[in-house]
Amino acid sequence: MSIDPELERRSKLITHIRAGLLHSTRILRKLLRNQSLKAHSRTHTEFYRGVMASNARRDPDAAIGSDSREHWLKVGQMQFSYLVSHGLQPGHRILDIGCGNLRAGWRLMQYLDTGNYYGVDISPDILLAALKEIDRQHLQYKYPHLVLVNDLTFAFLPDQAFDVIHAHSVFTHTRADAIEQCFVSAARILKPAGFFDLTYLEGDKFSLNDEDFCYPRETLLEIAARHHFDATYMSDWDYSTYRQHKLRLRRRA
Repeated sequence: MSIDPELERRSKLITHIRAGLLHSTRILRKLLRNQSLKAHSRTHTEFYRGVMASNARRDPDAAIGSDSREHWLKVGQMQFSYLVSHGLQPGHRILDIGCGNLRAGWRLMQYLDTGNYYGVDISPDILLAALKEIDRQHLQYKYPHLVLVNDLTFAFLPDQAFDVIHAHSVFTHTRADAIEQCFVSAARILKPAGFFDLTYLEGDKFSLNDEDFCYPRETLLEIAARHHFDATYMSDWDYSTYRQHKLRLRRRA
């Protein structure tokens, strides 16, 4: 039985309209939620903790940018494989900034020597999800370190402690002053031969509801240079899978 082309066209149009209305509704809900959170938050950290608490209640995977478990696993594998292909060794100590619910972290724990994984996040809700993931993956024997932080100063960590610092999808939600603070701290805690990988959304400086941030690459390069880092744009990073760009920072001699 043939399908009437006009009916098929109308069906597709209705589907697109419904999808558009659903997307618009989600954006409106997000806008209203964020306005309420900002009105009751004294700092950006308080605000973003509220955002993460709201998102994590629905789905911890979605709270860190994955709309399915399959995507969560794929992006985590991508991050992990990239670090290993670029020299991460089991004996290295890594600081995973914005570790979330361990999308890459559980694979890093599994690979690294016992006690060499340090994850930090500003969200207590997402760290509770991370604890569940450690249990799910049976990684208790790796003695992972997970710490709740209020900022990116890392004052509790010693100098030159880490071979690798990793910040995936962190500066996409971070103000420029906090990025500068992070670079100051990274210069202190990174070993001389270590590297600092970060992702970011590239474009004109822009903030959407204080939740998502874009920066021109030159802005990040200027901040890095001020704090004695040489920055390399990582063109072999798979931008098509996760639409963020990657920089690698190394301390100047």
